[in-house]
Amino acid sequence: MTPFFQLLQQRVSAYGFSDSHITESELQYLITAACHAPSAYHLQNWHFTAVCSEKAKQALYHAAFCQLKIMQAATVIVISGKLTGYQDLSEKLRDSVQAGIIDDETAQSWIASAHATFHNNPQARRDEAIRSASLAAMPLMLAAQEKGWASCPMSGFDVEAVRQTAGLSENLLPVLLVAIGKAADSKQKQKIRSRPELIVI
Repeated sequence: MTPFFQLLQQRVSAYGFSDSHITESELQYLITAACHAPSAYHLQNWHFTAVCSEKAKQALYHAAFCQLKIMQAATVIVISGKLTGYQDLSEKLRDSVQAGIIDDETAQSWIASAHATFHNNPQARRDEAIRSASLAAMPLMLAAQEKGWASCPMSGFDVEAVRQTAGLSENLLPVLLVAIGKAADSKQKQKIRSRPELIVI
């Protein structure tokens, strides 16, 4: 079994966390991993807010319907999707064009296509924000697992309360809270997954 597959099998959504502290460099590692997720047109329309202080976690705790894991975690990362990500796509593609990974003609076609897709379609903007933020969550959690951290993605929260607590602008949609810390139960096992033959057509 490969190390990657071992990470997949070892990762659990932790039921609780014990006291721990996460460093700035450790947080940076997790966010860097998250940014390797794919996104449509290379929008990279995700945003991360690390909630670490007790005061900030207390506010987030109430915004997330008083889920205890918020207070137990070393940090809770609010992963948001940027609703207006298509507007700065030119900037997001510039480095890849300069590196010769894509040519300028391709970049311009993506920019035009993204504008046509999202400019007059708020539902499409919302859907893409959720897709991108969700895709970014998985490499973040796997990177945490690699470094000995437990994680738990959480979707139970009041969107507007989280937006206010995290200081997010209106063009950022909170999609997931990912609690990260040291597992309270180090022996917690991953729940059994459905067999591939039952879900593949």
